[in-house]
Amino acid sequence: MTEPTIVELPDRPYVAIPGTVTMQTIGKIADRFPEMFGWLAGKGVAPAGSPFLRYKVIDMEGELELEAGIPVAEAVPGEGDIIAGTLPGGRFATVSHHGHVDGLADVTGALLAWADERGLAWDREGRRWGCRMEVYNTNPAEVSDMNEWDTDIQIRLA
Repeated sequence: MTEPTIVELPDRPYVAIPGTVTMQTIGKIADRFPEMFGWLAGKGVAPAGSPFLRYKVIDMEGELELEAGIPVAEAVPGEGDIIAGTLPGGRFATVSHHGHVDGLADVTGALLAWADERGLAWDREGRRWGCRMEVYNTNPAEVSDMNEWDTDIQIRLA
């Protein structure tokens, strides 16, 4: 894990497949990334960044409302299960992780504690988050060993 930092990010258009899952079934939504990449390719639209999971509502004992998304350079209309939107810009607390995605819960916990120690407030209301993302910077087709993946956690500050 790298040292957490605060970065400014611009608003960014994206497409996503939203879903409601539990911690045990989270793979169900992540498994739909190839569908989105295929949809974008069929539209002639290239991704403008790394794919991500955006956590919108977090209830660790119950359901998680999230999106499997991909940034795009220009807004495109959604279709079917695929929605289009804009990721909000602003100040984000962020940290990078090299290793298996199973370690992301600990990395996220460390980022939350780091921000809390500094008195930073999150963009959230209760369990609903403004923008809390896991950004997957490694292409699984190129690096199959998940222990070698690079992932960023980005959480928008209030």
